[in-house]
Amino acid sequence: MPLVQAAGQFAELMAGCRFNAADGAALDGEGVVADVLSEFARVKQQQAKVIILGNGGSAAIASHVITDLRNVGGLCALTLHEAAPLTCFTNDFGYEQAFAKQVSAFAYPDDVLIAISSSGQSANIVNAVAAANAKGLAVLTLSGFKPDNPLRRLGRWNVWLDSNHYGMVELAHLFVLHHITDQLIKK
Repeated sequence: MPLVQAAGQFAELMAGCRFNAADGAALDGEGVVADVLSEFARVKQQQAKVIILGNGGSAAIASHVITDLRNVGGLCALTLHEAAPLTCFTNDFGYEQAFAKQVSAFAYPDDVLIAISSSGQSANIVNAVAAANAKGLAVLTLSGFKPDNPLRRLGRWNVWLDSNHYGMVELAHLFVLHHITDQLIKK
């Protein structure tokens, strides 16, 4: 496929990006961005943290975004996929619980969790969001693929992209998160 055609498909995907609440109610995308930015301001003021989770390419996006949140936003931001703790929690509790156990142990209600899963079906991500919800964290999820994926209804704010193409969904997740962090530059 020519690059120009792929760019057009990406533009169509972004135009069809859906934002919803946990109850499935549609949300305005720019309203979600404003809400998340307000949460980031609160996190900074309260000296809380932003935790971002993902597997594979989504983990790479998480690593990139925490760098922007730290550098541009002055926020305490971290991932939970550093090799030593991840393999420790995986060994002790299994991969499906490795992030959830870390969230349960180290997250506080004032923190924000951002969960990224292209399919929205990664058990370790879904379980981590459940643990975050149990502790009262504000949660933003980003997913794609099936409209009824489990992750799509677990966050306070949920971003969903109607595509089964990993590359396009991952790129769109990075685009949305960059759009949010770019707003921090203007503050």
